[in-house]
Amino acid sequence: MSILYLLIPLSLILLGLAVWAFFWAVKNDQFEDLEGPAYRILFDDDANDIPPEQRRQDTTDGHNPPSERHAGNGDTGSVDSTPGGVKH
Repeated sequence: MSILYLLIPLSLILLGLAVWAFFWAVKNDQFEDLEGPAYRILFDDDANDIPPEQRRQDTTDGHNPPSERHAGNGDTGSVDSTPGGVKH
């Protein structure tokens, strides 16, 4: 029975810390955007993989969209009709 004299104040202290943490999170806008992270996985992030400087260049040039930038050596993806599909 004497353990209750320790457990009740300890539980009230933990409750107070939880309430303080909740109000701190609300004050610091931790709950501002609850739906954004859930939808972010659905969007293509290729534009975020390149550095911001190159992203600005691509938007100002207008002639090098991201889909063409990764084409590499100009290969069209065609396969030669030789046995095994090896290009010579």
